[in-house]
Amino acid sequence: MKTLIDSTHALIGGLAAIRRQFNVPEQFPPAVLAAADSAARRQPTAHADRTDRPFVTLDPATSTDLDQAFMIERSGNDLLLHYAIADVAWFVGDGDAIDREAWQRGTTIYLPDGRAGLYPPVLAEGAASLLPAVARPAVIFTTRIDGDGNARLDGAERAIIRSSAKLAYDTVKASDLPADFDELARRIEAAESRRGAARVDPPEQEVDALGDGRYQLLFRPRLRSEEQNATLSLASNIAIADALLAARTGLFRVMPEPDEQAVQRLRQSARALGLSWPEMETLVQFEKKLDPADSRHAAFMLAVRRASGGASYVPYRDGIVPWHAPMAATYAHATAPLRRLADRYVVRAALAVANGQPVPPEVSAAFEELPAVMARADARDGQIDRNVIDLAEALMLQGSEGTTFDAVVTDADEHGLRIQLCELPIVARVRGPGEKPGDRIRIKLTSADPLQRRIIFERAG
Repeated sequence: MKTLIDSTHALIGGLAAIRRQFNVPEQFPPAVLAAADSAARRQPTAHADRTDRPFVTLDPATSTDLDQAFMIERSGNDLLLHYAIADVAWFVGDGDAIDREAWQRGTTIYLPDGRAGLYPPVLAEGAASLLPAVARPAVIFTTRIDGDGNARLDGAERAIIRSSAKLAYDTVKASDLPADFDELARRIEAAESRRGAARVDPPEQEVDALGDGRYQLLFRPRLRSEEQNATLSLASNIAIADALLAARTGLFRVMPEPDEQAVQRLRQSARALGLSWPEMETLVQFEKKLDPADSRHAAFMLAVRRASGGASYVPYRDGIVPWHAPMAATYAHATAPLRRLADRYVVRAALAVANGQPVPPEVSAAFEELPAVMARADARDGQIDRNVIDLAEALMLQGSEGTTFDAVVTDADEHGLRIQLCELPIVARVRGPGEKPGDRIRIKLTSADPLQRRIIFERAG
């Protein structure tokens, strides 16, 4: 972790330049804002009253665009996860001004100094957000989790809910959560292990705003409460995907597994990092032993993520089972409709399928168009994230030219060495043959240019 004091407003200026470069929208067109104001006043008329149920939300403390609320109850030996998802489609009509703008954006864009929402704030942080102590329209997906952690969609309905608490990852206590929250997460994680899932979650490099012109650059590992909360979305998304696949419709999230050549390279990386990976042990089995708090393990987890290739969206096709290798399952995105365009359509399809109704033709048509739209949005978001990190790294090191640092090699390819500084949360490249992943080297900073968002190191000595 490292705090940046942006006394000259260089970071603010740099973030503004990133927004311009990637055409991050500064505001919504007047027609979209007017349509959103009108939509926010729309009263739910197709929803059951479930305001007596003890739903809660669990998110980062500062979040106001709340997609999900949940409650858990027992049914014999099974657990029923009632997962309420913001009913964005109640407010947004096909082809209206809000919808057309959302298709242009694809996702909510997050930067340290604010976000560019998928939907106007009056909806995303107001009428459609599952905020506490207010009635909100939602689609409740009920997923049955058996003793082995297998998930099956039991039903779906439009309903009015009233969340009783807005819980935060970093402050939540066990007593704040439903009684079976830990047990539900345990079952789902056990099912992941049995089917050979390998969700790789290395610490993320982030820039966070602290206020008063202060920012911090850090590697942020996921909190246990965040990991457990992710299992709720995981189980719901798998259950929804299975239901859609059985109905021969849907939009799925897919991701390939590393090929054999990539696995062999990973074995070399593990040896270089001093990690013991038995020859008879698969990559999935080995990953289960990794601890993201260990820098060597975290470096290997990053290598696995790079070797796996990117995730993408595909519509249903006859005879093809869409597969997400890290999940070891057929998987869909349905639980973040305030932040991802595709989820709104998956929610609509799953609601129809669960109630024995045909999927609306406009939803089926959208499934064919969404993969390209979401691919562009995902690529843009990744570029923005990388440029923000590059800017913060250059600002942190500006004025330190000539200083030497200890670093660990995390990867090596034809472009040189990828390194992670030992004293600072910085990842960079340096030219030089001979070293392998896991080797420690000394490097010297030769240039740190915030305007170009670029830092240059050379080998010391």
